Amino acid sequence: QVTVVESGGGSVQPGGSLKLSCTVSGSAVGDYALGWFRQAPEKEREAMSCISRSGYTTPFRDSVKGRFTISRDKANHTLYLQMNNLKPEDTAMYYCAARSNGFCSDSWILFNFRGQGTQVTVSS
Repeated sequence: QVTVVESGGGSVQPGGSLKLSCTVSGSAVGDYALGWFRQAPEKEREAMSCISRSGYTTPFRDSVKGRFTISRDKANHTLYLQMNNLKPEDTAMYYCAARSNGFCSDSWILFNFRGQGTQVTVSS
């Protein structure tokens, strides 16, 4: 059984920072691709970035490029999302997902295991 659990969300003012964590538990999860997605109210879920089994990192979308960083602690099966200079438009539910074939994808439904999400709210 593989579980995906996100943490680290919260409320911050514009310009603030948050670091999200995603812990993946189960056998062989070190070989999985791990990715971050987000879904803002009344919007489609969108892919943020992903780290594959080989360590390849997919680029962030332009709206967060230079402000968000993804990293992975393979030994502890943890994925991180460092978010700096947060803006109100970053307000969303942030989800982590794991894909057992080890390859990244922009499609949420191709990830076998998905977390419940952690809320990020950016507001003054």
